[in-house]
This record gives sequence, structure tokens and C-alpha cells, in this order.
Amino acid sequence: MAQEGTISKPGEHKDPAACEHISRMLARICDKWTVLVIRTLGRGPRRFNALRRDVGEISQKMLTQTLKELEENGLVKRTVTPVRPPQVEYALTDLGKDFLRPVRALAQWVATHSDQITEARSTYAHVRAND
Repeated sequence: MAQEGTISKPGEHKDPAACEHISRMLARICDKWTVLVIRTLGRGPRRFNALRRDVGEISQKMLTQTLKELEENGLVKRTVTPVRPPQVEYALTDLGKDFLRPVRALAQWVATHSDQITEARSTYAHVRAND
């Protein structure tokens, strides 16, 4: 039986609780905005507006929600400096820095295979158009 936190190999008995836990965590930490925020904070701590500029086309609401979820899951630390107005800075925790490794690997994989992915999409669209 697979232990919680491990992924079963083909033919192995799967633990439904472990699969559910993994699915729930992946849904929380592997969405588009999370990956972009983690990559951006991988370059160093940022204040909210600088982070928003660096991430790109993310709304204030979505960035706020993403940062709260990352903080809740222990990937991001929020530091408030008590000045007027208060300054808030976001940085990766040690867990967030560890998560940065697979995020960077995934980004590299996409960059390496983007031409193949584009070709596959084109082929798929052509086949679907002729169905």
C-alpha cells in the first residue's frame, strides 16, 4: 500500500486518502498564478505592487488571493514593516524555495518543448477541423 505523500507505481494498490490529499494539494499549489508568483519571488522579496508588475496580467484580487493561499500553505512569508503607510513585503519561505526547484524545472520543460507543443496543437486543430 502506498504511504501518504507517495505516488503509487503501476500495479501497486493505491491509497485513496493519499491520492485525494495529493490531488487537493496540487490543485492549491499548481495553478497558473501560483507558479508565476513563485517564479517571481524566486528572484527575491517583492512588495505587492512590484510583484503585481513583475507577474504581469494578474488582477489585484487574484494576486491577493494567491498570496494568501501561498502564505496559508507555508510557501510565502508576509512581512509588515510598521511605518506610515505600512510596508508589506512577500518572500519565499524555505518550503517555497524548495518548491521553486520543480517550478523552474517545469518552466524549462515548457521552454524546451514549446515548438513540439505548438505543432501538436496545430495538428490537433487541423484534424478536428476536418472531422
